[in-house]
Amino acid sequence: MNPIFADLPTTVFEVMSALARETGAVNLGQGFPDDPGPEDVRRKAAEAVVEGWNQYPPMMGLPALREAVAAHYSHWQGLSVDPAAEVMVTSGATEALAGALMALIEPGDEVVLFAPMYDAYLPLVRRAGGVPRMVRLTPPHFRLTEAALAAAFSPRTRVVLLNNPLNPTATVFPDEDLALLADFCCRHDAVALCDEVWEHVMFDGRRHRPLMALPGMRERTVKIGSAGKIFSLTGWKVGFVLAAPPLMRVLAKAHQFLTFTTPPNLQTAVAYGLGKDDAYFETMRAGLARSRDRFTAGLAGLGFAVLPSAGTYFLNIDIAPLGETDDVAFCERLVREHGVAAIPVSAFYAEDPVRNVVRFCFAKTDETLDRALDRLSGLMRRTV
Repeated sequence: MNPIFADLPTTVFEVMSALARETGAVNLGQGFPDDPGPEDVRRKAAEAVVEGWNQYPPMMGLPALREAVAAHYSHWQGLSVDPAAEVMVTSGATEALAGALMALIEPGDEVVLFAPMYDAYLPLVRRAGGVPRMVRLTPPHFRLTEAALAAAFSPRTRVVLLNNPLNPTATVFPDEDLALLADFCCRHDAVALCDEVWEHVMFDGRRHRPLMALPGMRERTVKIGSAGKIFSLTGWKVGFVLAAPPLMRVLAKAHQFLTFTTPPNLQTAVAYGLGKDDAYFETMRAGLARSRDRFTAGLAGLGFAVLPSAGTYFLNIDIAPLGETDDVAFCERLVREHGVAAIPVSAFYAEDPVRNVVRFCFAKTDETLDRALDRLSGLMRRTV
């Protein structure tokens, strides 16, 4: 068996979710919302199953969806892409990432990664033959620095894998950090593989700025989006890939031999959803921001040190003021003794982890969040 996958431990998400099921805990660990997703989009998918085409759709995606993706990004991010040559539909963003890494790197090529990072990145890079070069980001702001990038980039750098907004830190890289990274990519002739699935889940008036839009990056960026995050339909697994034609021709070959295609009814529904008016997207953001603010206020009221959350479904607390130095042990006690499941952020580091930050998912109903806060109050009473 291939040791890269055979030797992987069970993910912390599965461990914590299993503990939540066993103990009846409130599960604020794994990142999925309580909401079932927009009814009109779901109805479009159901109608397409009954009334539409259920055989193989085009490998690159339904033309209607590719056109909708291009129009959507033109409207929201000012990107101009050719739907016929620069847009591809995949079975989720993770498939897009896996295919891109297989297509872009050869054994021995170096890949710059930013920790903390989504847990799929490192095994996918290694399986594709890449050599990971880590940039360690630290709380509370998780910013890029020139010194850290200079230490990670080398003449062998082929790909830079960026997640923005960043899961698990709930941060959004500011323009100056993106400009700095773009400069390094151009200087080292590296391709930026941009996981931008949280691009619509940003708060406080923020608007996503894609790395692809920065000077010198249009021809060297692979941009990945996700209908699952845009519409809170995480089980649908419909992803989008944007790239210039020379890159897309190779990306498409990897996609052809991974999943080949994506369910046509879901593609039809996502094409409809991407064309919804601005009010839908603004309302979605406002609802999530309200949940974030409710949970933040509750945690702060109990005495937790809450880190800022600029985007995603998540917010983090600093457990160092509680005298805690081991986030894994803290989370295990939290679920077993207090009935709330969370995720230790050290699980998102491959080396030299930060051990004083714990992540919660706030994309839940008020009832769920209030139940979690009630249980967490017991922890704080014991601490005091």
